[in-house]
Amino acid sequence: MSRVANTYWVDDRIRSQRVVPRTASTLPTVKELSIEIIGTRAEVRRRGGIIPSWVILGMIMLATFSVCVTVTIRTHGEASAASSQFAKVQQDVDALRRGNAVLQSEIRRLSSDPKAIESAARSQLNMARANEIIVPVE
Repeated sequence: MSRVANTYWVDDRIRSQRVVPRTASTLPTVKELSIEIIGTRAEVRRRGGIIPSWVILGMIMLATFSVCVTVTIRTHGEASAASSQFAKVQQDVDALRRGNAVLQSEIRRLSSDPKAIESAARSQLNMARANEIIVPVE
């Protein structure tokens, strides 16, 4: 498979990883070693440069931090929306409870007070007593 594919990059990588042969003569300078290992500036530019591993790690950490901040902000927004909705529902429940209390007191008054029963029968059911005469007025 490696014979079929473009092996230019693989060959460059292998060449850059070669150990400099040690000779009995003087040791090479740092510049010569870096050119042998990394290559000339033109070769580095042609390959797209070399990105240190700490830069890649920093980018991964920054992306992870960004995702965490985004999730936290979104969660905070959803929590505030839910709390406002809860407050609205709580107000509705309180209003309904007050209405129920008023209706219960009305039921108690209508079941025990004869004057309340009479006024409700006259106003809501249009009833009259047996000895009363109703005169319609138009």
